[in-house]
Amino acid sequence: MMTFEEKLAEYADLAVRVGINVQPGQNVLINTTTDTLEFSRLIVKKAYEAGAKSVHVNFTDGPIHRAFFDLAPESAMKEFPAWMVTQRNELIDQQGSLLWIDAEDPDLLAGVPAKRISDYQKTSGRALEKYRAAVMSDKIAWSIIAIPSEIWAKKVFPDLPKEEQVKALWEVIFKTVRIGDGTAVAKWKTHIRDLELRATMLNDRRYKKIHYSAPGTELSVELPDKHLWLSGASRTPNQTAFIANMPTEEVYTAPLKYGVNGYVKNTKPFVYKGNLIDDFTLTFKDGKIIKAHAEVGNDLLQGLIKNDEGSSYLGEIALVPHESPISASGILFYNTLFDENASNHLAIGEAYPTCYEGARDLEEAQLQALGLNTSITHEDFMIGSAEMDIDGELSDGTREPIFRKGNWA
Repeated sequence: MMTFEEKLAEYADLAVRVGINVQPGQNVLINTTTDTLEFSRLIVKKAYEAGAKSVHVNFTDGPIHRAFFDLAPESAMKEFPAWMVTQRNELIDQQGSLLWIDAEDPDLLAGVPAKRISDYQKTSGRALEKYRAAVMSDKIAWSIIAIPSEIWAKKVFPDLPKEEQVKALWEVIFKTVRIGDGTAVAKWKTHIRDLELRATMLNDRRYKKIHYSAPGTELSVELPDKHLWLSGASRTPNQTAFIANMPTEEVYTAPLKYGVNGYVKNTKPFVYKGNLIDDFTLTFKDGKIIKAHAEVGNDLLQGLIKNDEGSSYLGEIALVPHESPISASGILFYNTLFDENASNHLAIGEAYPTCYEGARDLEEAQLQALGLNTSITHEDFMIGSAEMDIDGELSDGTREPIFRKGNWA
């Protein structure tokens, strides 16, 4: 049986060698929080052992970040540091790799006026346009992983004694990323192969539309002619393989921007910029959200869908069986990285160009001409449940079951 230190080392090695798949002579950028200091040191060491030329870590601190939103003048919400833009653009130009290590407090920005959050989201989104486009089109290898912080662990396991909360969250995270017996890399290869088989099946069917039906949800989503279903395994233009999300249980594609009609209700809380948005329904007509209301965080929801024109359209649909390991755990993580891999989900905003044949290198106007949504936003929210049925509609109008009662048909 592996010790905690051995599991930690395997997790770091998995993130470096499989997640971002560091190449010899490559520059690596890590974005994380001060809660991950010890683990980040381990990641840096593993990256250099894998051949990295330079590893830089951007640390943010929760209370400092909160102080900015509480105390900075309104004008600061409409400015973004040029050096941050330069740093990320250099990473793209040098074909480096990017790792996020998430340990943030889900309630970090609770109570901050929605307008301040929205203003800063717009500002940063516009400033980091090149960076966002590179990530969305897999121009660089990137990955997101997570480790516990005390605040996050308390949110997930409020009924456990304080001294047991972080340990419990560590064990759950290790399980979701297949850490525990020293064979994580081999298990991930098998897992990705299974997901790719699902994606291949869907690509072979060439569905024209996807229909969702569940309590609170009746939604029809049209797909572009040359859409591609993808799994969690991605490749850069030079064919370096990487895993963008660890864990991952999804296969996903891009909808036709103007082809979404009906209504959909969330089934898990949506954590947006350190705030919860929950118990909400979105109504679509010809792709656009024409009605939205949340019982929790409604002001934030309204601000989100008004970030720009594309924020009121969908950019992604993703299929995840209700019987996925994360869902089976019965744990609500209050973290999209985990919760989206326990549930069918949709994303408001930017579509992945890689989900359309030959679109990776196209400009924004060209993507829009193909019917793909473009936006400074890309935010996933969960809609799946054990009561959800999903049908695929063929070009002749025939409908076939894809999901029944929350799982693959």
